Amino acid sequence: MRVFSATDIGQKRHMNQDFIFTSEESVGNLPNLFVVADGMGGHNAGDFASRYGVSVLVETVRKDKNFNPVKVMRNAIEAANREVFSQSRNDPSMAGMGTTMVVCTVVGGYAYIANVGDSRLYLAGSDSMTQITQDHSLIAEMVRLGELTPEEGRNHPDKNIITRAVGTNEDVKIDFFDVKLDTGDQILMCSDGLSNMVEDQRIFEILKGEDTEADKAQVLVDEANANGGRDNIAVIVVEA
Repeated sequence: MRVFSATDIGQKRHMNQDFIFTSEESVGNLPNLFVVADGMGGHNAGDFASRYGVSVLVETVRKDKNFNPVKVMRNAIEAANREVFSQSRNDPSMAGMGTTMVVCTVVGGYAYIANVGDSRLYLAGSDSMTQITQDHSLIAEMVRLGELTPEEGRNHPDKNIITRAVGTNEDVKIDFFDVKLDTGDQILMCSDGLSNMVEDQRIFEILKGEDTEADKAQVLVDEANANGGRDNIAVIVVEA
């Protein structure tokens, strides 16, 4: 397993509210752990939500006695949700803050994934790339209902309105996925600072580029910035 990761403030923002965590070694009973979080909230609240949420998640995973990866991820995200929500209620300056979270662990040839919000996980195979997670956003739901075309959704001014986040409510609804990995598959996890700025086909070309020694996460961040870098950017690439 090779892992590349990078995060960047982008070209337009004054603070980086994206946060990533990667561990190729065991975290609790999980053999590895990868997390992308994109915080939201005024002042430094979004930055706090993503960092604090991920720290609670990782610590919860470390202490969890379960061996089922879905149970471990569910317990950890629910703990992060409770703690971020509690902080937002207790500190008026952080009211309404929250964070997206996409979490992945690779166990026995399968990737187990949990998702809340519009940060994404893709699986890149030998000849195509598939978005595994579904965006929890207003526009994504309109596209799924056929009210907008994918291209209209991509350029819609309300694209950043998300319908689910960690820490914005007392309870959190989590999507879970599992995918079988083949030799040569790559997992891409990212915030919308990448997916909004770089077309999926171009992302796939970079992941499958001939330069096998390149830091693919950094190349993707550079591409997003070259295209305008309108948001913070977070990227994790896992070569299974």
